[in-house]
Amino acid sequence: MDGNGRWARARGLDRGAGHERGVEAATRAYRVALDRGIPNLTLFAFSHSNWKRPKEEVEVLMRLCGEFAERNREEWTQSGIRLRVIGALEELPTAVRHAIEGTVAATASGTAMVLTLALDYGARNDLVGAVRAIAARAQAGLLLPEEIDERLLRSQLTTGCIPDADLIIRTGGEKRLSDFLTFESSNAELFFLDAMWPEFDEAMFDQALDAYARRQRRFGRTAEQLAEGA
Repeated sequence: MDGNGRWARARGLDRGAGHERGVEAATRAYRVALDRGIPNLTLFAFSHSNWKRPKEEVEVLMRLCGEFAERNREEWTQSGIRLRVIGALEELPTAVRHAIEGTVAATASGTAMVLTLALDYGARNDLVGAVRAIAARAQAGLLLPEEIDERLLRSQLTTGCIPDADLIIRTGGEKRLSDFLTFESSNAELFFLDAMWPEFDEAMFDQALDAYARRQRRFGRTAEQLAEGA
């Protein structure tokens, strides 16, 4: 969800105003996803690298993340949306963490869609944590090296609760993943928009979905194999 700050600066506003409008775009996004029958939507809300930003901006982002979870709790519960979190939730300010944990608990029975917030998340950081956990088990004699496989590694990532990505949409004109789901996106389709995140709307979401629908997903097979149903 890139471009909040640039959107604000272009309008003579402070970056916080851009993040406020970004929350509105996030609301539009999950509502469209629910309406289109998309079972899993992950929003990259705050990266592990974002702690490097000015203290005032970090405080605004933290406040908005907590408010986003708390304010939508009733709607998500009624709509069957289950909230999940990937990343280091324990590193967030206590009040923000409690607000998010409360919504995670309140929506745990939702079956219509899983909405995942990536908070203090970085793919490399997540991978390092998973490797450490596996190494500790091996050191304790609970795991043999030959038992380590992709499935085990995946289970130790904070993303183990969600499926691999099918489609990654990035706004803001940048064409990179920026440490987002790099392990889980090995077969993902990528869609880049020049529009800033506060501008993201239903039409843009549908544009990305239409582009995804036109792409051939081969997963190592040939087009002829797919045509034959192999």
